[in-house]
Amino acid sequence: MFDIAIQSLRNRALTATLAVIAIAMSVALILSVDKIRRDARASFLQTVSGTDLIVGARSGSVQLLLYSVFRMGSATNNVSWESIEDLKSRKAVDWLVPLSLGDSHRGYRVLGTSQEYFQYYKYGNKRDLEFAQGSMFDDVFDAVLGSEVAKQLQYSLGQSIVVAHGTGSVGIVEHENQPFTVSGILAPTGTPVDQTVHVSLEGIEAMHVDWQSGMQVPGEGTDADTIRQMDLSPNAVTAALIGLKSRGSVFREQRAVNTYRQEPLLAILPGVAMQELWALVRVFENALLVVSSFVLLAGLVNLVSVLFAGLNERRREMAILRASGARPGHIFRLLCAESALLSAVGICIGVLVHYLVVGLVSVWAQARFGIDLSPTLPGMRDLLILLLVFMSGVAVGCLPAWRAYRQSVSDGMAQRL
Repeated sequence: MFDIAIQSLRNRALTATLAVIAIAMSVALILSVDKIRRDARASFLQTVSGTDLIVGARSGSVQLLLYSVFRMGSATNNVSWESIEDLKSRKAVDWLVPLSLGDSHRGYRVLGTSQEYFQYYKYGNKRDLEFAQGSMFDDVFDAVLGSEVAKQLQYSLGQSIVVAHGTGSVGIVEHENQPFTVSGILAPTGTPVDQTVHVSLEGIEAMHVDWQSGMQVPGEGTDADTIRQMDLSPNAVTAALIGLKSRGSVFREQRAVNTYRQEPLLAILPGVAMQELWALVRVFENALLVVSSFVLLAGLVNLVSVLFAGLNERRREMAILRASGARPGHIFRLLCAESALLSAVGICIGVLVHYLVVGLVSVWAQARFGIDLSPTLPGMRDLLILLLVFMSGVAVGCLPAWRAYRQSVSDGMAQRL
């Protein structure tokens, strides 16, 4: 039966090829969309990895995550430096990286932090931050740029930049008396790090030497050399990233921070907060599934159209087979076999196209969006999708097969050559 089906498809190579292409493109698209959806979610949940707790002023877990990791929104309050030192001295704490936000440069957030940030901040599958050019800040007025900042503003090492007060796209008041010098440019990560200007905590304090109560003091301002001699220890920071010596103590330390008596603080688990945030944008994930499902449906409809169109042209062929002794059941199985062959070939080609596309765009996706699209062996979900496509292809092939089953021999013999 399959030999006859193969020979029949060879005689209708053009229409069969179109059906295979439709199935292949549908399979490639649905597999690629599903992989992008799953890997985008995994990359999103790993925007910050290797961090056990994020600590900030008491607010909401999503809000704390947004301004500390994604640089979106503002903190309700700051955390005093005394509390930061107290948390850092706890026996269970392995490292602590303070974060200070509140200023910007041409629409990009400025983050004040310590040199430990470049050592302990990780993203993706615990990947380290790497420098494309230069190195971390050593001087009070050094700045390290994210890759997107350097690219969009066309900055290079040694260039002077001026930070503005506030977080708007256009700085109302600029710290023009205390310009910073670009000392390093980070490699792309596909995370908010790329859109961030990094300076030291002392640099944040240095910018505000001539400020009081949020207002700039009139006058020429203090020169940079004098500022370098000052005590630039911060009084407060916005948040802190904490790594513990043992993951088993994470809930105990979280409870200790949330019940901290010196001031109201909130400690969140990054993974849990990421899950809460992802739940808010799940509608877009579902939209991708709907789009890919409609693409698959279009491919199956095209397969039915090809089989029905070919059936009308093959009425005499079916009648000759019947006259030669083929039963209606043989005709039914023949057309089902053709549909199965078209679906199987289309699925195989679609899988190859899927892996080809993933292999070609994986490096670009990692650099541009931080999505790890490296090719992997098909999982159970992928196999279920392929099985569903194959069964659907066979099922839709039963429609023209049933019609051929019910046709009489005389109906086909009545056709003119």
